[in-house]
Amino acid sequence: MRAIRINQYGGIETLQLNQIDTPKINTDDILIKVKSSSINPVDWKIREGYLKGFIPYQMPITLGFDVSGVVSEVGSEVTDFKVGDEVFSRPDISRDGAYADYIAVKADEVAFKSSKLSFEQAAALPLAGITAWQCLVDVGQLQAEQRVLIHAGVGGVGHLAIQIAKTKGATVIATASTANQELLTQFGADQAVDYTKGVLLEQIEPVDLVIDTIGGEVQSSSWALLKAGGMLVSIVDQPNEELAKQHDAKAAFVFIESSSRILRELNKLVEKDQLLPFIEHHFSLEQIADAHLQSQTGRTRGKIIIKVS
Repeated sequence: MRAIRINQYGGIETLQLNQIDTPKINTDDILIKVKSSSINPVDWKIREGYLKGFIPYQMPITLGFDVSGVVSEVGSEVTDFKVGDEVFSRPDISRDGAYADYIAVKADEVAFKSSKLSFEQAAALPLAGITAWQCLVDVGQLQAEQRVLIHAGVGGVGHLAIQIAKTKGATVIATASTANQELLTQFGADQAVDYTKGVLLEQIEPVDLVIDTIGGEVQSSSWALLKAGGMLVSIVDQPNEELAKQHDAKAAFVFIESSSRILRELNKLVEKDQLLPFIEHHFSLEQIADAHLQSQTGRTRGKIIIKVS
């Protein structure tokens, strides 16, 4: 089968198209014929070696941590899925990923694909959708009528977080550049904030929850936007606990794990027409280097999809 592999850490030149054996599955695995995958920043961060101290890989490895496709084989202990089922997953980041014709995934990391989603849309949902859900619901404990600020609201996580937060009855404030203000409104934001137009503190009333997808100065300036007792949840930088105390706030860092439970929750929202991923760019498996470069610009709206078959 085809697989895009890296044999060492480095730039896009390390992404090589190889012919390798189809994965052998364990008794609790399913083998998925990959239809689509998607690009996430963690892909190129792993490729460039930023996470090698956190995730000790044995080279070579296949990246790609979103997948949609069709079940082609099931392990002997698997009872929930059968050959021919249409599924999607955020597979275990420590195993070979979905930049390939086939991927072996633990059955408990997989969910059925909604018939309302194309394979491309389904591949856009797992990692970013699970991240958004964990930040808002599992960690942030977002409640109806609370106010939530979502930074980078047109990004992969941000645009899904806006939609999920609206289903919880929250008031959603989201940031983006001037060119993307209308898109924030289309995703459901109650207040679209142009971060280029001045200090956020002068544009935003205090909020109960901040979802930080940027880090750095954006995170630092967000503490002053929280109500007393509010929470800042980051997916990029561990928040400063001392700053949290100074602002009478709570802090949390989220690095997601696979969760078929959350995939099923996301499916419910899709079925109710309350959640739909936005895809700006489509690439083929052979164009994976260009897809990585697009992600590294930090300017992608929504998701970048890799069409495999």
